[in-house]
Amino acid sequence: MTFLQKPSVPRMWLYAIAGVLWSAAGFIIIERAYGWLEDLASEQLLFVLSLGVTLALIFYFAGFIKIARKNINRINSLPESVCIFAFTAWKGYLVIAVMVTAGILLRHSSFPKHYLAVFYVAMGGSLLLGSSLFYTKFIKNIYRRK
Repeated sequence: MTFLQKPSVPRMWLYAIAGVLWSAAGFIIIERAYGWLEDLASEQLLFVLSLGVTLALIFYFAGFIKIARKNINRINSLPESVCIFAFTAWKGYLVIAVMVTAGILLRHSSFPKHYLAVFYVAMGGSLLLGSSLFYTKFIKNIYRRK
């Protein structure tokens, strides 16, 4: 491999990479919310988590499922051997940067963390649900190759 050559992988691995990254982001966001909820009573914790999970389902079906499917369709259209960073479109990297920046700003804001935790659980849960679509596509590709 020369210095300027793109690192390439078989296209099917982009589904796994995207799934792992969506899962990692989801777990990181949920872990952050968990730290804000440790001091809640059991009833309060159950309420916050229930609301967060409900919102995660709404966010997933209202938008995240479309984003994941759009990425899967884009990956489907790529050549068999493709750059490892093509798991998302270049515009997706901008969206990721905006989302990370927004998360950092929210986390450091004066917004009450118990309320913010609901949103974080919802976003993290949506990412975890979306990652399942990438894993499913990856597994289907493995069985298709056999």
